[in-house]
Amino acid sequence: MLVNMKEMLLNADRDGYAVMAVNSVNMEMARAVIEAANEEHSPIIVQMGRSQMAKLAHAEDILPMIIAMAKRADVPVCLNLDHGPDFKTEVDAIHRGFTNVMIDASSLPYEENVRRTRIVADLAHASGITVEAELGHVGQAADGDGRSADMYTNVAQAVDFVQKTGVDALAVAIGTAHGKYPAGFVPKLDFQRLAELKAALKMPLVLHGGSGSGDENIRKAVAGGINKINVCTDAFHAAELAMKAKWEHEPETDYLNIMVTAESAIKLFVRDYIRMIGSNNRYIFDFASNGSKE
Repeated sequence: MLVNMKEMLLNADRDGYAVMAVNSVNMEMARAVIEAANEEHSPIIVQMGRSQMAKLAHAEDILPMIIAMAKRADVPVCLNLDHGPDFKTEVDAIHRGFTNVMIDASSLPYEENVRRTRIVADLAHASGITVEAELGHVGQAADGDGRSADMYTNVAQAVDFVQKTGVDALAVAIGTAHGKYPAGFVPKLDFQRLAELKAALKMPLVLHGGSGSGDENIRKAVAGGINKINVCTDAFHAAELAMKAKWEHEPETDYLNIMVTAESAIKLFVRDYIRMIGSNNRYIFDFASNGSKE
């Protein structure tokens, strides 16, 4: 079923688990993500950013396909615009059928972040679409971002931001970064700050830069109140490793088998991640009673 993020994340917030949000850039990725969620009885978020849509996941081609797959699923599936940078991109996403949009004005001065986020929230909510924003700044792992407390989310400011914008979920900066970390590096997260943010906001919180953060950090973040975790690099890496292994053992393999291998690897990765963050078995259906949720 295709849904927005509101009930999905409120349930996660109430019951103490997180929902995986996977950047999916082609049919195989999206199908692997949704099928894994379906089999694990887990809510799921399929998302993509503007640059990903420009390079490969062309919206006019892939979105109708993902929407159709989501509607067929037995579990809640949200289609999210990841890191929308401006009003034009947000409006286009709403018109194309995204059920949640993220407006990322976190690199701008605070008052401008508030202003832009409020406009997008008002527009999206009028269409039944939920909104995520970011406060503090989750930068790029390759640039060494995420290691400075100067970029972390300020608790008092976060309360003011949510009150002024009316967003449904807030991405907080507590020490993670987007992309691939240097070899052997595991980020040190500010769990005390996370606890203070959760206590003050009492709403669904989002962790960006989930890839490479380490299972222990992820589990602790979920226990501390994170309800949505963005994953991209690790999903790509799972497919890359599987394809390289396939070529190594079967040098004459063809394109079809390579794509099947990649899809299977992503599905397995998503399944295991769902279990780690506790969203599995949250949507069990009793078909003997006309499909009502247990």
